[in-house]
Amino acid sequence: MQDVARAAGVSPQTVSRVANGSNAVRPETRQRVEAAMERLGYRPNYAARALKHGQFRNIGVVLFHMTTFGNARILNGIVEAAEDDGYATTLVTIGHGHIRTLQAIAERMKQLPVDGVIVVLEERIADFDDFEPPKELPFVLVNESAANHCPTIDADQYGCSTAIVDYLLSKGHKTVYHITGPSASQAARSRARGWHEALEQFGVPIPPTYVGDWGADSGYQAGLALAHEADCTAIYAANDQMAYGAILGLKAAGKRVPEDVSVIGVDDSLSENVPRLNLTTMRMKFEEIGREAYSMVRRICDGERVPVGVKTVIPAELIERSSVRELNG
Repeated sequence: MQDVARAAGVSPQTVSRVANGSNAVRPETRQRVEAAMERLGYRPNYAARALKHGQFRNIGVVLFHMTTFGNARILNGIVEAAEDDGYATTLVTIGHGHIRTLQAIAERMKQLPVDGVIVVLEERIADFDDFEPPKELPFVLVNESAANHCPTIDADQYGCSTAIVDYLLSKGHKTVYHITGPSASQAARSRARGWHEALEQFGVPIPPTYVGDWGADSGYQAGLALAHEADCTAIYAANDQMAYGAILGLKAAGKRVPEDVSVIGVDDSLSENVPRLNLTTMRMKFEEIGREAYSMVRRICDGERVPVGVKTVIPAELIERSSVRELNG
C-alpha cells in the first residue's frame, strides 16, 4: 500500500479508500491509484482486511448437487447478489462420501474465510432439529421446513401443488394423476402431499402415484403407463422434465396432448432449451430465492435479527401455454 501511495502521489489512506470501494475519492485520483495498483501488481490482502475489519466479505454456499436446475438457479441468484454487494462466494459441495449433517457442515465452513453460510438442503438430514449454528458464523437454510435455529427460505412447494389441482379441476377434469419426484427429495414429498391433500379437500378420487426420478425418461415411462388409465385426463408432473417426457410417452401410446390428456409441470426449466414449448407450468422463482437467502445472511452478519422458526416463502407463478384442455361446456 505504501508503494502504491508513492507511485500514485497520494496518501496510504487514499489507497485504502480505493481498495475498499469508497466513494470518497475523486474519479481522477481513483484512476491514478488504480493504474499504480495495476503497474505494481497490488492486490488487497483479504486475510489482513479480515483481521482489521472482522469480515472476509465472503459468503459460503453449501450444496448437495450442483447440476439440478433449481440448485443452479439458486446459486446464480446468490452469486449475483453477492457480486452486486461487493462480496465473494465460496462454494462447497457435500457429496455422498461426506457426513451429511449440519454440524459437519459447520465444522467444515469454520475452517474457511467466510462471514456466513447458506445451505441448500434438498434432503432431510439427521440433526436438522438439534443443530445450533456457531455464534460467530450465521447460517441460512434453503429448506422446505422452518427451523428453530436458523432463518429458512424456499419456494412454496406445497402451495404450487394445491394451485395446480385447483386449476385442473376448474377446467373440468374429474381427478388429477401425479408423477412424483424421488422420495429422498423434500420438495418432491411436499409437492406430492399438496396434490394428495388438495384432491382430498375437493372430495374427488385420488389415483395412484407414478414415481419418477426428475428425469425425462422416467416421465416418458409414466406417460406410457398413464395412457392406459381410462379416467386419466390430467397429469401433474413434479417437474418440467418429467412432464415433457410424459407428453412424449402419451404420444407414443397414441394419446394427444391436450385433446386426450392435459399435462402440467413445475419449475419452467425448459423454456430456454425447447423450441416452441407448449408446456403449461408453475414457474419457481429460484433466483429470487437465492438473492433473498443472500440478503438474509448478510443482514445477520451486520448484526440484524432475522426471525427463526418461520419460513420465508417465495410463491410460484402459473405460466399458461397450451398443454391443458378446458373440458367445461
